[in-house]
Amino acid sequence: MSHDKLDKPLRALVASTPADQPVRLIVQFRRNSPVQRPALIAARPSAYYFNRLPAAAVELAIGELEQLLSNRYVERVWQDLPVHTMLDVSVPKIQAPRLWEEGRKGAGIKIAFVDTGIDDAHTDFRGRIVATTSLVGRSARDGNGHGTHVASVAAGSGAASQGKYRGVAPEAQIMVAKVLADDGSGFTSDVMAGVEWAADQGAQVINLSLGSDEPGDGTDALSVLCDQVVRQGIVVCVAAGNMGPGRGTVGTPGCAHEVITVGASTDQDDVAPFSARGPTLDGRTKPDLLCPGEGIIGARAYRTSVGNPLDSRYTEISGTSMATPHASGACALLLEAKPDLTPAQIKTLLMQHTVHLEQDAQAQGAGRLDLYAAYRTVVPVAPAARSGCLTSLFRLGRGSRG
Repeated sequence: MSHDKLDKPLRALVASTPADQPVRLIVQFRRNSPVQRPALIAARPSAYYFNRLPAAAVELAIGELEQLLSNRYVERVWQDLPVHTMLDVSVPKIQAPRLWEEGRKGAGIKIAFVDTGIDDAHTDFRGRIVATTSLVGRSARDGNGHGTHVASVAAGSGAASQGKYRGVAPEAQIMVAKVLADDGSGFTSDVMAGVEWAADQGAQVINLSLGSDEPGDGTDALSVLCDQVVRQGIVVCVAAGNMGPGRGTVGTPGCAHEVITVGASTDQDDVAPFSARGPTLDGRTKPDLLCPGEGIIGARAYRTSVGNPLDSRYTEISGTSMATPHASGACALLLEAKPDLTPAQIKTLLMQHTVHLEQDAQAQGAGRLDLYAAYRTVVPVAPAARSGCLTSLFRLGRGSRG
């Protein structure tokens, strides 16, 4: 069997697995090929076809791979690997409240959360959930708690706490694709389908606080799709992962080229020890930047216990998963201020306006985000307004890692 079309995990699996063992695959076809559905795949009613990549997700037996690989229109085959949740400090650190004082709260900007779903009855999201879907069940209701917490850090209103635990873009519109089961686990193909759904629904920012533990070089299926979505004009923010402090620990899709890969910083502006470090397997610097990620209080989904619950409405969690929605909310505020910004321009803005933590670039990226400095580049202070403005003193909070 020719292995040049197989990714490395799949090669290893083929060498050690019986021929009748089923395996979940993502199959990429040549672009513009006249045949996009080899008979082997077309015969599977459960096969899922992506629309932003010439690819399909399918389950085949190991022994059927040889027939699949012999099709000249099959370009690459990945194993459909498991992915899982990752988990979060805070909004004043990146100076988001200074933008609120100028009326920037994310109004009208759509942020999609591809995660464990959302507690749509939570007061902090009231009236702003505009679209939901589930790829892993009948409902997008969050029975895990991770997705609800993630969404609140980016876009929670803090209503249930009288505004105390408010997210970065508290007036943004919320879209939710449930792609992980209530135990926090799922498959790459479901995440890819969620990303496509979010793009089709008109999301301007997509948040991926999830990933695999295996380091990558950006050629895995999910990273390729994320890069494609960014090139089509959608900002994608991705968690670096929680496998630090060792080097070369950024997983997929954090290793993608075009996305904004976010590591976690502490209250003291250190790199959080759990935050994954670069380089990627092909030698690039990741993460791109850091956001607060150690001990964040955000919305708690009904009857869930993820993190360290404070009460029935809020819980405290740490991890790069919660650093990431700080960046997603920041992108929403910049898009509200200047809607014609491209994803590449936003990524550059964020990376050029950071607080350098005097750490290795493979640990801190460009540094810890200073959103207000990035915003002032987009919206300069008018001469009459140069007397300065007060900084809000609230904070989201501090907690356990997920």
